[in-house]
Amino acid sequence: MLNVQDLCVNYGMIQAVKGVSFEVNKGEIVALIGANGAGKTSILHTITGIIQAKSGSVSFEDMDITKKPSHKIVAMGMAHVPEGRRVFAQLTVLENLKLGAYTRRDTKEIEQEIKHIYERFPRLEERKSQLAGTLSGGEQQMLAMGRALMSKPRLIVMDEPSMGLSPLYVNEIFKLIEDIHSLGTTVLLIEQNAKKALSIADRAYVLETGNITLSGKASELMDNDLVKKAYLSE
Repeated sequence: MLNVQDLCVNYGMIQAVKGVSFEVNKGEIVALIGANGAGKTSILHTITGIIQAKSGSVSFEDMDITKKPSHKIVAMGMAHVPEGRRVFAQLTVLENLKLGAYTRRDTKEIEQEIKHIYERFPRLEERKSQLAGTLSGGEQQMLAMGRALMSKPRLIVMDEPSMGLSPLYVNEIFKLIEDIHSLGTTVLLIEQNAKKALSIADRAYVLETGNITLSGKASELMDNDLVKKAYLSE
């Protein structure tokens, strides 16, 4: 579904991503784990058209999207849940959700989709008229996920969805990711919480200073001594 080949990303003179290659198959949850500053967010931003690659290629469902702008990538069926949630603080929950459907024109179906989002995230319905900036961190994360789902993506990429959340909300967010996946959406998940990410993923890649150093089944990486020492120790 997603194929990344020899991706290199620079910020000025700094090479953040150094020839990374990986793939995500339809129906999978694939985790990309690594320490802060390893290049994970740079990879996601390049995949979803927010920044341009220095070299390499990205294809989505066999179409080259390396140079496509973000809104066209969303319209093709990929949505991005950004790090830090990035909700529109001065807009209501409902207005944020409607913005997630910006690339769609099917008004009746959009209204139906909002109902589905409320079924999946009951707390958002309770707070639909509330300004997004007044929500708790966990509620904002739910809103960011709901907003992304409004575009009806076949692939959803999530950047650090558990960051800054209480343990209770972390468990709830990961349960929601599994629910989203169970309803047919493929997931690419970037997480510093490696234990949680590996517990729900099918496969995973370990990223260190812009390079992929390990890859394999998530269950196998969970038992890998290097991964345990670097990412799973309490």
